[in-house]
Amino acid sequence: MNIPAVLAQEFQLRPNQVEATLQLIDDGNTIPFIARYRKEMTGSLDDQVLRELSERLEYLRNLNAQREKVRAVIEEQGALTEELSAALDAAATLTEIDDIYRPYRPKRKTRASVAREKGLQPLADAIYLQLPDSPEPLGMAEAYIDEEKGVQTAEDALQGAQDIIAEMISDDAGIRRRLRVVCLANGELTSKAATDDPGVYEMYSDFHEPLKRVPGHRVLAINRGEREELLKVSIDFDRIKGVNITCSDHVKEGSPCTQIVNAAAEDAYNRLIFPSIERELRNQLTENASEDAIKVFSLNLRHLLMQPPVKGRVALGLDPGYRTGCKVAVVDQTGKVLDTGVIYPVPPHNKIQEAKDLITRLIKKYGVQIIAIGNGTASHETEVFAASLIKELGTGLSYMVVSEAGASVYSASKLAAEEFPEYDVSLRSAVSIARRLQDPLAELVKIDPKAIGVGQYQHDMPQNRLSDALGGVVEDCVNAVGVDLNTASAPLLMRVSGVNSAVAKSIVSYREENGIFSSRSQLKKVPKLGPKAFEQCAGFLRVPESENVLDNTAVHPESYTAAKKLLSLCEYTTDDVKNGRVNDLQQRAEEKGIDMLSKESGVGEPTLRDIITELKKPGRDPRDELPPPLLRTDVMSMEDLKTGMELDGTVRNVIDFGAFVDIGVHQDGLVHVSQISNRFIKHPSEVLKVGDVVKVWVLSVDVDKKRISLTMKKPNH
Repeated sequence: MNIPAVLAQEFQLRPNQVEATLQLIDDGNTIPFIARYRKEMTGSLDDQVLRELSERLEYLRNLNAQREKVRAVIEEQGALTEELSAALDAAATLTEIDDIYRPYRPKRKTRASVAREKGLQPLADAIYLQLPDSPEPLGMAEAYIDEEKGVQTAEDALQGAQDIIAEMISDDAGIRRRLRVVCLANGELTSKAATDDPGVYEMYSDFHEPLKRVPGHRVLAINRGEREELLKVSIDFDRIKGVNITCSDHVKEGSPCTQIVNAAAEDAYNRLIFPSIERELRNQLTENASEDAIKVFSLNLRHLLMQPPVKGRVALGLDPGYRTGCKVAVVDQTGKVLDTGVIYPVPPHNKIQEAKDLITRLIKKYGVQIIAIGNGTASHETEVFAASLIKELGTGLSYMVVSEAGASVYSASKLAAEEFPEYDVSLRSAVSIARRLQDPLAELVKIDPKAIGVGQYQHDMPQNRLSDALGGVVEDCVNAVGVDLNTASAPLLMRVSGVNSAVAKSIVSYREENGIFSSRSQLKKVPKLGPKAFEQCAGFLRVPESENVLDNTAVHPESYTAAKKLLSLCEYTTDDVKNGRVNDLQQRAEEKGIDMLSKESGVGEPTLRDIITELKKPGRDPRDELPPPLLRTDVMSMEDLKTGMELDGTVRNVIDFGAFVDIGVHQDGLVHVSQISNRFIKHPSEVLKVGDVVKVWVLSVDVDKKRISLTMKKPNH
């Protein structure tokens, strides 16, 4: 298989573009580095396409390796023919290769292998030929009676021969391929209740849906119900059609042996082929559903991590709780902890005045400008308390309810213990909540992405595949934003292109021993950080304190000469960049001609355009260009909601059947996919992303079941 040609066709890319990209991957370059700094070679492919290309490359290489392994095994058995070799070459999936390999694979003990041991293969071969003038099968079988081998009667011999024929038919790759296609096109996924009370799986207690149409989230829900032994699940397919297909290539009419081969074909279908195909198709459905769910999770995580930070504000974090109280932490603009405490403003303690006094003192002492409230237990009551205090103070304070997902995982982690050895688990959580508001990305990278909870059925996914996909998203986001070399924690540095755990710790140790970095080139002095790692990471690390303004941009050190040449050709200096005097750099570059500037400065056009963008805004954060998060000053409860009420909300999670929106009442409301847009959409992610601030209207409220239905379609009244 010519892998570059296959990838070029599948991704609709030029062959030389694919070959260059594969070379970059094979040379050990990271995806963020290739996406950002090798645009000329890849034709400006973005990080998501590059990751898909890299994953597909791995699959095709595994496919090729398996193809050659199977070819070698068949050849060893002296069974490799030109026809078999061609079939192997044409196989496009591991399943197809497995079908070809099936007859040659060492088999465990089967009915057919037992019959072969009894010497019944020649009888099976003679019957399978189904010659018109063949003797009666029972008469042929009498010659194979052998009590020593356990063949007591002609009927025993005939049954053994039939078992061998059934296995031969079952091993037919062509039949299996046809049945798989027909079953997928016409079969149905069915589920029945396995108990009197299937609980949350009630809707699947008598369920069937065509395999080709069943959505992924239903497949995963049904699988979970089956695992919990509340559902019985199967694939329903027309058995007669299946048997007819199985017989079509193997049963010949007009022979005394026809009936035996027909019975063997039917047995092969019932006992060997269909159960195997049912397993394969269910695995395929689950795999497809998992891949779709991982894509949704990855998309949600990307948008969550890229939430705009609330920069330059002193924040007060509240980790709500009933009995153990509400933990309080104040952090400065850089996330440094200034103070901590505990208040008891909610039941059972209700020490409201005492809590107000403490919070008021902290607000005044440290100049708190914003409050972050965790959305866990007692969140609503804490929100009521905070909103009431904000009203009393009248100082223009605002608050935001922050997702606590994964905060407890982080607080109890070894990392949190290293970061805050002096605080207990719950106070660490309050610090994390405050920092999540200030810089979601820097805080969330400390948590296993699976614990952040912006997906569906994440515990049912293949965990390694999910970890790889989400890890890739975190890596892409961190590198898209860039990292301050002098303030970044080891967990954040670990996500930078080319920096592993050991190098990240080495950078932090070097910083602690030698003081802050004064330039990017100083990185070369860090132990364990070699030339390749420097090449991969340098462009993503920012040094605001450097004399060289380029060290605080995404311009890679390898392009510094080109950047200075560009400035000179456009009659600017690096001092002009530092002092923000290059606003019309783009205009001057266009006037002089990008093509000419590209040739003169020695870099390709895509790199030149990136340099121009960076020089216009040194230290820029791409997240600042997004709409700011929705901050609140007042609070409502579910009881305050009325049908038709118009509200602003923040999208918290996007899933296959809709989106959950935080409208400030502690319980997220669901906007069903049918209520998102007036035009038809296949998936909510076509319109919405995590973090979007949207206008919604209340459709219905069920206080007892804690369910809120919302719509984004403006009511007509």
